[in-house]
Amino acid sequence: MKLAILIPAYNEETTLGHVIETLPKTIPGISDIKVIVVNDGSADKTKEIAQASGATVISHWFNRGLGGALGTGFEYIRRHDFDLLITFDADGQHNPNDIAPVIKPIIDGKADVSIGSRFIGNLGSMPWYRRIGIFGLNVITYMLFWTWTTDSQSGMRAFGRKAIEKIEIQTNKMEVSSEFFYEIQAKNLKLTEVPIQSIYTDYSIAKGQKNINAFNILAKLIYRRFFSK
Repeated sequence: MKLAILIPAYNEETTLGHVIETLPKTIPGISDIKVIVVNDGSADKTKEIAQASGATVISHWFNRGLGGALGTGFEYIRRHDFDLLITFDADGQHNPNDIAPVIKPIIDGKADVSIGSRFIGNLGSMPWYRRIGIFGLNVITYMLFWTWTTDSQSGMRAFGRKAIEKIEIQTNKMEVSSEFFYEIQAKNLKLTEVPIQSIYTDYSIAKGQKNINAFNILAKLIYRRFFSK
C-alpha cells in the first residue's frame, strides 16, 4: 500500500526540517511512503527546507489557508493513486510514532477515516483554554453535521482510498477541520478515533488556532452546511 504523509506548511522554517526528518521510513503494511508538503505561500525558507529534506513540494503563490492547502494536497494524492493519506502538522506538535496506530484501522479494513484524538486518554500538556475551545467546536460540528468526535480540530487524520476519492474540500481556512465531518457524514464514510499524544511547545501553541476564531469558523460552517453544494 502507498501512503502519503501530507504536511500543510505556512512559514514553518523553524520546525519543518526536523518534522520531516523524524517521520517513519517504514511502517508495517506499507510498501511506499511519500512526504508531500503544500507550501501555502510562505515568505520564509519553508519551500527550500522541504525540498532539501526530500519531500515533494507543491507551492501556492499566496497564502490560501489550511483548507486550501489540504484541498491541493488531496487533489495531488487522488491523481497519483495513493491508497492511504495522513495529514500531519508542520509545527512539531505531532508524535511521528502515532502515525502507524492511526492508519492501522484503515489498513485492517475497519474504517475509511481515522482521527488521531488528543482527548482519548492522557491530555498531556494541552492548555486548559484549548480544551474548552476544542470541546465547543466539537459540539458545533455535531450540531451542524451530526457526527460526534472527541477532537474535531485534530491535525492528524488518516483517510483510505474510498475517503480520498469521495471527500471534496470546499473551505479554505481553519474551518476545514470541522468540514471533514460533514464530508464523512454526507459520503457515508466509516469513522474511528485513535488516541494520540501531542507535543505542546511555546511555538506550537503560538501557531495553533485561537479560541476567538470560533465565531468566524461557525459562520463559515453554517454557510458550508446550508448554502453550498
